[in-house]
Amino acid sequence: MTEQQPLSARLKALFSPGGRWASLRPLYDAADNFLLTPGTVTRGAPHVRDALDFKRLMITVVIALLPTVIMALYNTGLQANLALQDVGAIDVKGWRGTILTLLDVGIAPDNIVADTVHGALYFFPIYLVTLLAGGFWEVLFACVRRQPINEGFLVTSLLFALIMPPDMPWWQVALGISFGIVLAKEVFGGVGMNILNPALAGRCFLYFSYPQQMTGDNVWVAVDGYSRATPLAELADPERILSVTWQEAFWGWMPGSMGETSVFACLIGAAILLISQVGSWRIMLSVVLGMTAMATLFNQIGSNSNPMFAVTPLWHLLLGGFAFGAVYMATDPVSSAHSQTGQWLFGLLVGALTVLVRVINPGFPEGIMLAILFANIFAPTIDRIVISAHIRRRQRRFG
Repeated sequence: MTEQQPLSARLKALFSPGGRWASLRPLYDAADNFLLTPGTVTRGAPHVRDALDFKRLMITVVIALLPTVIMALYNTGLQANLALQDVGAIDVKGWRGTILTLLDVGIAPDNIVADTVHGALYFFPIYLVTLLAGGFWEVLFACVRRQPINEGFLVTSLLFALIMPPDMPWWQVALGISFGIVLAKEVFGGVGMNILNPALAGRCFLYFSYPQQMTGDNVWVAVDGYSRATPLAELADPERILSVTWQEAFWGWMPGSMGETSVFACLIGAAILLISQVGSWRIMLSVVLGMTAMATLFNQIGSNSNPMFAVTPLWHLLLGGFAFGAVYMATDPVSSAHSQTGQWLFGLLVGALTVLVRVINPGFPEGIMLAILFANIFAPTIDRIVISAHIRRRQRRFG
């Protein structure tokens, strides 16, 4: 009697060459690698080996993003409940209201559970749409190219959801992540070949295609018909008074894109990335230094007509998603500079351009997004200049 093969072996055979579902082998490999371990690992010389592979690297980034996810849930619900309180509402309309009623959760802003649950009803649908739409393209390209599905999409999808406004239409979310995955990643060859950060490219597409939802002087706080000026827009208007304190901005208790508001959460994520040696401390530090230098320069120049010249480095750091961009977006190991000197130059460019965009053209308050994408384009050139300089120096030294 022939011994029956284990279920795992029989399942693998279905996706192997000649199997019934061989064309879907990348989908099987993705599930197998996520649940178990990558099948291809280095075992001998001359490779340098350690405990970190691509899967663990991506999982580390996801863990580092968890503080911003928690803050996104809480603050989104907090801002929605505060807005409902301001308009005198006693309940929430639509399907969200039905769920809150079934869960017996109120809309009291001072109730952490109520705020978190309400915020989850905005964040998780957007995240689910991002996973479904972006995951479709990832699987499609992997199957056509017969390449494995990479864990990197877990990071891209989470980043994209965190930089979305809470009331972003779901079809626009699907369109934005599709643009980022297809035109900013897959057309260049897939993982490791893209020159732009896919999540930021998708947001940039929405930023210019649907400005009513993404840009302008007002920010939406998940309540229909309720909006208020963004803190950066308040700073740019001499007739407005800043509505948040630096403490509120630091902790993230203000309206904005769901995961970008809390500098505190970003600092926790930065600590995780630095301790695990996944994130580049050179890029993080140089982004802050570039921003500080450019902001200080504008402070010294001054302007009678543009109040943004007087915005201090501290406020540039606290507002507009600067901390989120510096920690999670600028440090993308694929689209940023790779050489150590290049990382310093890359970060300085991002920080300086962020302030330049915000001050010279306050109509684009999210200067960090445009600055990172612009620096992504020049990252290969920066590395080429650094490497060429090293070669010339060695040639002079050794003749």
